[in-house]
Amino acid sequence: MIGILILIAISWLLLFFIEKKNILALGFLPVIKRLKQFLIGFLFTSILCAVIQYLEAYLKSSFWFLNNNISYEIILKSIWWDIKSVWTEELIFRGALLYILIKKIGSRKSILISAIAFGVYHWFSYGVLGNIIAMIMVFIATGLMGYAWAWAFSKSKSIILPLAIHLGWNIVYNTIFSKGPLGKIILISEGGNKLIGLPSLLNFLSSLVIVPVLVLIYVKYFVKTEAELYK
Repeated sequence: MIGILILIAISWLLLFFIEKKNILALGFLPVIKRLKQFLIGFLFTSILCAVIQYLEAYLKSSFWFLNNNISYEIILKSIWWDIKSVWTEELIFRGALLYILIKKIGSRKSILISAIAFGVYHWFSYGVLGNIIAMIMVFIATGLMGYAWAWAFSKSKSIILPLAIHLGWNIVYNTIFSKGPLGKIILISEGGNKLIGLPSLLNFLSSLVIVPVLVLIYVKYFVKTEAELYK
C-alpha cells in the first residue's frame, strides 16, 4: 500500500511540474460516470476470463471444484493482492507517464510505447528472460493487452476504465480460478488430458491472441472517445 501511495505522489508531482495539472487529470471524476465505466469494464473481462477458463476445461476434459480449505481470509488476501498489483501497474503504465506522453507526442505513438513497455516488463515479472519462445509469447499476449488498456485510457481520458478491465481479468484468473502466485484460492482444476493437435492450438490462441483481440474490439466499438475534463 505504501508503494501505491508513493506512486500516486510521484504521479502528482510529474503532472504538476510537467503539465501544471493535479492528480484529477487522470480522470477520477465525475464519480458516477467513472463508477459506471468501472462496473461495465470489470464485468466484461470477468465474464471473458470465466469463459476462457471453462473453454480450457472443456478442451482438456477437466473440471473445477471448490477448494475445501478456502476461507474468507484467504479470499480477501488474494483480492487485495490483485488490487495492489493492478493499481501499481496502472499507475506506472497507464497513469501520469502515459498522460504526459499523449500530450507531448500524441495518442498513437504513446499507446504503442506503453504497450511495448508493458510487454517487456512481463519478461521480468513472469521470469521468462532468456527463454526466446516464452519471451515472444509473453510479449505478444501482454503487449496486445497493454495496447488495449492504454487505448482505453486514451479514449476514456481516465485511468479508471483500464483499471477496471485489468482488475476484472486478474481477480477472476488469480482468485477465482487459482492461477495466480498465491496458489489455490476458490476453484481448483482436476483431471483432464494433455492437449494436442487442434484443441491445443485453440487453447493456445485463446489466451495469446483471442482474448486481447476481444478486449481491443470492446475498446474500439464500445468505449466512447471523450473530451478532456480538466484543461
